[in-house]
Amino acid sequence: MWPNRRLCDLLKIEHPIIQAPMAGSATPELAAAVSNAGGLGSLGCASMLPDGLRNAARQMRALTGRPFNLNFFVFPRPDTRDAVLTRVIERLRPYYEELSLDEPSRRLPPIGPGFDEEKLELLLEIRPPVVSFHFGIPDAAAIGRLKHAGIAIIGTATNVAEARKLADGGADAVIAQGWEAGGHRGSHAPNGPGDGVGTMALVPQVVDAVELPVIAAGGIADGRGIAAAFALGASGVQIGTGFLSCDEAGTDAPRRALIRTATDMDTMVTDVFTGRAARARRTRYVLEMEESRVPLPDFPQMVALSAPLSDAKEDFAFHLYGQAAALNRELPAGQLVRTLVAETSEVFDALSTGKTTPA
Repeated sequence: MWPNRRLCDLLKIEHPIIQAPMAGSATPELAAAVSNAGGLGSLGCASMLPDGLRNAARQMRALTGRPFNLNFFVFPRPDTRDAVLTRVIERLRPYYEELSLDEPSRRLPPIGPGFDEEKLELLLEIRPPVVSFHFGIPDAAAIGRLKHAGIAIIGTATNVAEARKLADGGADAVIAQGWEAGGHRGSHAPNGPGDGVGTMALVPQVVDAVELPVIAAGGIADGRGIAAAFALGASGVQIGTGFLSCDEAGTDAPRRALIRTATDMDTMVTDVFTGRAARARRTRYVLEMEESRVPLPDFPQMVALSAPLSDAKEDFAFHLYGQAAALNRELPAGQLVRTLVAETSEVFDALSTGKTTPA
């Protein structure tokens, strides 16, 4: 039924539906269920230690014999300046005092870089069918070694220039991540919270700019959205928020409850949790921090300062989801994939006969 099978043929999947990696929420059970239903299940592996990564790959292979995707972040080792740290601690101190927390720590964790030689060697050992990258793409030598091992490479772009960079860097497919998407923006360099392109505008421009299969992401939650992505020239879609309500997802209870009553205006893009722009629920903390902005520690060191606040009170909580959360269905992941395929087929059929598309 798919009018464009480039992504299916590349990834050896039945349906061009990718479940977004969503570190912490995408469990092996969720990813495997999506893969078993004919899509591509994904795991966010950016923070996994070597043994954890090996175990995750073993779990995936035990749960599915079909292709799956392991996702990594590409970012330099953070180097937060003392002056930036001092200023942000002063900005956060009233919140810490309000919540009766200890003094904000001046010792930021030594994190990163996001993708290094150790992770490369682990991937060459594990050999997952697909590897995807967020915030950029590793150097040509690393990509060449992964592709030589038979691994398909996907990268995220939030604008046309980034898509071209991925194509030039050896990616096999490009995720065009629109402004509507929940979670961290895949921008290759940190950018402002107000800097973004919507999915409807981004996808056709990326399709025109690169010869690779393009995967539409952001605000896609049902068959109507999938059909629209194909009409714009995409070869597939990536859905994140839509899978957060699945039985197998590791979504915590407070975020599940928020999604049940979500509206299109629940979220905004902010960097005040991690140091990089991410779409998350509007809270008092986000709104006040955006009103009186200060320079923030480098990604992801800001988490060390925001996490105690997020853990202490709902007004400060970090809940990631996208603008289409109100369309979520609480279903097992395999059933959701089958529902999405059936809905898309119904839209395609309606369009081919000139009928009004289903509501």
